[in-house]
Amino acid sequence: MSDTAPSNATHFGFRDVDPAEKQGLVNGVFRNVAGRYDLMNDLMSAGVHRLWKDALVAWLAPPKRGRAYETLDMAGGTGDIAQRIAERSHGHAKVLVADINDAMLGEGKVRAAGDAMGKQLSFACMNAERLPLEDNRFDAYTIAFGIRNVPDLDAALAEAYRVLKPGGRFLCLEFSHVVVPLLDDIYERWSFGVIPRIGELVAGDRDSYQYLVESIRKFPQQKAFEQRIAKAGFARVSHRNLTGGIAAMHSGFKI
Repeated sequence: MSDTAPSNATHFGFRDVDPAEKQGLVNGVFRNVAGRYDLMNDLMSAGVHRLWKDALVAWLAPPKRGRAYETLDMAGGTGDIAQRIAERSHGHAKVLVADINDAMLGEGKVRAAGDAMGKQLSFACMNAERLPLEDNRFDAYTIAFGIRNVPDLDAALAEAYRVLKPGGRFLCLEFSHVVVPLLDDIYERWSFGVIPRIGELVAGDRDSYQYLVESIRKFPQQKAFEQRIAKAGFARVSHRNLTGGIAAMHSGFKI
């Protein structure tokens, strides 16, 4: 690729790449880490990602009874969020786990087979930018630690809006930008000075972990991401910072 990025370039970490190239590069990263996905998130969050996922599902508050309730969990391959939704709803909610990466979906299917709530989950390989799903179908759309890896963020948000029912809710959990003085410097040092090295030592894969920390820095800050969500049509858009902004949850409703 030339030194001059194309006018429609997107980012793969700190590299400018053609959007058509990014998805294949991202797929390669997640094929590499699929079998060690929990380890990856432990390294990225110092183990706190489990609490953040619990917070996301608590904010969603899926119903335990009443009319049918269906969630699309996008980029949800391993089923972490989907299983939490099923458990929180006492088995009332059904969750379609969608991911573009077959290796991640494979991990999720294995986990679901050994889980009491696994029967509430279904799995499908899908691209977040072009969902082969009907309009106005889902009560909720969740995506955790996945949206920053989508080549066309606005296309994914538009698709989320399209497949939600009127009144449906969009909820995103993503690594974000630290808003607490001193913590930002500590996390920066951890991210770039430690995580890739540990990835190399523990998983034998420095490059994938280097991409992951770079991708966080390229993702929009909290307020800017709110504006992108609102531009897609969502109302009552808000966010909640977690652990000083190391991660953030964003919420919006299709009115």
